[in-house]
Amino acid sequence: MSASDGRKTVASGEGLDRSRRDLGNPALDTAARIRSGETTALAVTETALARIAARNPAVNAFTAVLAERASADAAAVDARIAAGEEVGPLAGVPFAAKNLFDLAGLPTLAGSRIRRGAPPATRDAFLVRQLEAAGAICVGALNMDEFAYGFTTENSHDGPARNPHDTTRIAGGSSGGSGAAVAAGLVPISLGTDTNGSIRVPASLNGVWGLKPTYGRLSRHGSFPFVYSLDHVGPFARSVGDLAAAYDALQGLDPADPAQAPQPPEPATPGLGRGLAGLRMAVLGGWFGRQQSAAAREAVAAVAAALGATQVVEWDMAEASRAAAFLITSSEGAALHLPTLRKQYADYEPLTQDRLLAGALLPAAWVNHAQRVRGLARDGMRALMADWDILLAPATPVPATPIGQEMLALDGVQVPLRPSMGLFTQPISGIGLPVVTAPVPRAEGALPIGVQLIGRPWSEALLFRAAAALEAAGVCAAPVAPAFAEAA
Repeated sequence: MSASDGRKTVASGEGLDRSRRDLGNPALDTAARIRSGETTALAVTETALARIAARNPAVNAFTAVLAERASADAAAVDARIAAGEEVGPLAGVPFAAKNLFDLAGLPTLAGSRIRRGAPPATRDAFLVRQLEAAGAICVGALNMDEFAYGFTTENSHDGPARNPHDTTRIAGGSSGGSGAAVAAGLVPISLGTDTNGSIRVPASLNGVWGLKPTYGRLSRHGSFPFVYSLDHVGPFARSVGDLAAAYDALQGLDPADPAQAPQPPEPATPGLGRGLAGLRMAVLGGWFGRQQSAAAREAVAAVAAALGATQVVEWDMAEASRAAAFLITSSEGAALHLPTLRKQYADYEPLTQDRLLAGALLPAAWVNHAQRVRGLARDGMRALMADWDILLAPATPVPATPIGQEMLALDGVQVPLRPSMGLFTQPISGIGLPVVTAPVPRAEGALPIGVQLIGRPWSEALLFRAAAALEAAGVCAAPVAPAFAEAA
């Protein structure tokens, strides 16, 4: 059965076999066991490193493994526990970061060949340091589309990241390694970035939870940029509790990222049990109701039913917002890379070269107009969301497609596959709204797919409330990939 075949139905909470669901909070449960003395951070780290060595070749999620560093950091956590010190909510929890985050001692590749000769980073990225301050252990760097310009992570330099649910299929992108590593159970938490959908697309295709926070919520300092005015950073996890704990740990005002807004931290974890009372939710129609597979349509319907979202609303600027994001992405990305393109064009990923050159040739008037359209789109969404707390939309038009596939049939029309994976994420990126991607398991043998829970700026806590209700009802969960059941 193809990824877009609709004959498989979305599974209900009762219908999911326990072996196909991820029970509990792998990160938080592990940290609790370490703090209680049931196990040690070093033992957990060594198990994770062994699992990566055994399982990563099948998914190609990691591009570097930091075994020596991770073991030393884990031993330090154990020493602090033995001394009676506070070690943080993620004590001893392994995590990994997309390889455009600085990791001290490694060149920051950003998925490219060009940066393999770059000097090693001298300091970890801000978000890596935040997780480590919460006690987490960084075990490595993860595969991605070159310079984050893609939706499939079919990297010509490092090879494609493979979907753990079917390793002949894509993991999505550009944070494909981040989604695949969590879906395969190699780490319970990972870091990614999202410019036009690069957290939400892999979360959808790999069947894990993902958060694109409000633009400016989390510091991007120490991550290689793509499109400064659209770049977001955020976590992946296998449960809502773990995702919320990672988000809480990642928050913190960082003067090194001038785009970060001076908003007070908004903890997500205390609100997870508050349920849906008072939340106003609707389904986005129009642009978001077309060009989707039966699997996407069924997933949105299941989530809407569970949340009691009965009304369909339209944002008439969705398509225009996506077009504006396309132009801004192309222009800003090209401006960043133009000096290097002039000298090392042949070293760029073949899928990236022409798009960057085309961006360099865009008339300034087009880009200026795109920024005006972006403002109108933001204003239109602000007016719409005066009546709603959360809007629902597909995360991707289809589940994961075969590696190497170039075209996709949507509404009976053949369209290019790679940009089409961002059909429903890109309009939201352009206006900086927070989104939790909720994974929807499907009937036995069918690939998972995700639904976007979209909120107003700075309303991440409300999104986590809805996500927790969906998880508790069994409608949304991270399904265990059969080949990786032991690892997960």
